[in-house]
Amino acid sequence: MEHILQKRIPCFKRWSRKGWSVFASLHRYVKIGVLAAGMSILLLATRGASAHNADTTAVLRTLRIREVGITGTQTAPVRNARSHTPLFDRKAFAAEPVQTLEAALRLAPSVDIRERGGKGAQADISVRGGSFDQTMVLLNGIDFTDARTGHQSHALPVDLDCISSVELLDGLPGVGAFAGAVNVRTAPLRPTYLRFEGAGGQYGYAYANLSGAVTEGRLSVLGAASFRRSDGYRHNTDFSNCNAYVRAVCEAPRAGLFDFQAGYQDRDFGSNGFYAAYNPDQWEHTATALASLRWLRSAGRFSFGASASYRKNFDRYDWTRGTAMNRHNTDNVGARVWSDYDWAAGTTSLGGDYAYNHIFSTNLGEKLDTPHGRYTHADARHTGNLWLRHEKHWRRFDAAASAGASFTPYGRAALWSLSGGWRPSEAWRVEVGAAQSMRLPTFTDLYYTSPAQVNNLGLRPERAVTVRLGAGYSRGCWSASADAYYRAGRDIIDWVWYDDVPENPETWRGKWHSEQTSRLNTFGIEFSGSYTVQEGFLRRVRVSYGYVTTDRNADIVARSAMDFMRHKAALGVEFRFLRRMSFALTGSLFDRNGDYTAYPVAGDSSRTETRGYEPYFLLDGRLQWEKGFCRLYVDATNLTDTRYCDLGGIPLPGFWCTAGVVLTFGR
Repeated sequence: MEHILQKRIPCFKRWSRKGWSVFASLHRYVKIGVLAAGMSILLLATRGASAHNADTTAVLRTLRIREVGITGTQTAPVRNARSHTPLFDRKAFAAEPVQTLEAALRLAPSVDIRERGGKGAQADISVRGGSFDQTMVLLNGIDFTDARTGHQSHALPVDLDCISSVELLDGLPGVGAFAGAVNVRTAPLRPTYLRFEGAGGQYGYAYANLSGAVTEGRLSVLGAASFRRSDGYRHNTDFSNCNAYVRAVCEAPRAGLFDFQAGYQDRDFGSNGFYAAYNPDQWEHTATALASLRWLRSAGRFSFGASASYRKNFDRYDWTRGTAMNRHNTDNVGARVWSDYDWAAGTTSLGGDYAYNHIFSTNLGEKLDTPHGRYTHADARHTGNLWLRHEKHWRRFDAAASAGASFTPYGRAALWSLSGGWRPSEAWRVEVGAAQSMRLPTFTDLYYTSPAQVNNLGLRPERAVTVRLGAGYSRGCWSASADAYYRAGRDIIDWVWYDDVPENPETWRGKWHSEQTSRLNTFGIEFSGSYTVQEGFLRRVRVSYGYVTTDRNADIVARSAMDFMRHKAALGVEFRFLRRMSFALTGSLFDRNGDYTAYPVAGDSSRTETRGYEPYFLLDGRLQWEKGFCRLYVDATNLTDTRYCDLGGIPLPGFWCTAGVVLTFGR
């Protein structure tokens, strides 16, 4: 190969996932002898991840090219303790029997998925012993958490084929990520392709998805649209879900990198017992539109970034299907600016963000003097954060610290995080971190009232300090990780039950009251390991285990704080045979803490029973054949036809079989 530069410079003979982030730290030109062509420029677009964690699934082939000069490009700064726990990887899960994001995250030891219906019709995402309201939800690093209720936060308009990975970001100080943040990252399967998937099965299930991408020079566009529906596995559990999503990334030589995404979701579902277990005739319809634009620009030792986002959510809830009871219309607006400076002592980041949340509702917020269309109540709030962060890498060590302030309607609060890492060898890494976090009461926490619930306008933010210790090993076909964490939470918000006795306030007797009278200390450990090879009969084995326990300082009856997933274990195996066939099995064991009120007779709330959550085991399988552009599969979930529930005694589907075809054209 011809030498372009005369002076002696480092030379790398192969483009490797393990160490390409070294380019950003050398501050000099690097000679590349072999380069993978077709790498997506989306690798630089995710704010929530380090460069070395970028998705490389868009790499198609290796070509010998003429030597070129390359400089490192800084990703956006992150207000966290630099801890990124993988929850889902598209390549690792390609052969497994998962069709929705909820099904994939069920296998992660850090996540508690509490479903109310099948195939992701309605579910809550909680992490590490927290509640669904205590989990921040990001899409490509943009915060799209809903301020009305965490029930709507993870309703993102993206399907599994567009999701390249999902990770848990630990230690984000500030508003929202009390227990952690789940970051969903999207990327095309290939630089240029067209993909169609169609599936059908029991209970009138049907699914159709059309997606594709186009990459031309510095521009890459990903688009997808899908429709999923079912008649339901029991009375009033039918659903339909439409998604549309587009992401465009363009890197201009002088203007910088622009990352735009937009999506729309429309779904409705029968809600048999979803929010009141004795009522089988509830129904809900939601519509969500979201969009964001991010800009990144490097100039010498400086890098700059800015982003703006918007999420609109409509929700209609019927106590009796066909008769609207509650309607909500929420707006969530966000903006962020930041700058990095790379110097001899490390990298220093300075930034700030702003969020505006507004709601129109039939029962949440302050009562309006004049109704706004259907809505009789409204409320709004403004929040902001400022932060300063510094990180330093030295040989096998790294350290980072951040400090800042949060500004909310409840006053100012200090923010901080500390982290450190040590890599004793190429295969091992040990890290430790501590951070402060908080979340504001949702509009539902503050205002929701019903014949069985009493609201509380005096709620204030929840606060916590979390300490985490982790270790990871990766060498050849083996990988393993272990994590331990302790979270000291105070001013925990929950719905508390008051018996109908004279000792309790008269207006609260026999009702749930929203309050924060306790501290909640949570301890957890997680283990995971995998064995992966590219050839042979046994291709992949993955095991994981998670344990959570809490120590509450108040003897009260709470609705959700004590219903955490105490034990969770999962095993996945993949076999390849007859050249083009594969068979994957996943088995998972769940043991939930707590109990719930059961209603033996549907529609009759006068007869109740208190039941504890029973452990259950789920076994899923996928048989798949693939050749060229065509792939056929048969999925069977809950092969043992286990009867189980995640929340309030709501029965979830038994055995459910589906089959599908995937056609992918492109390069």
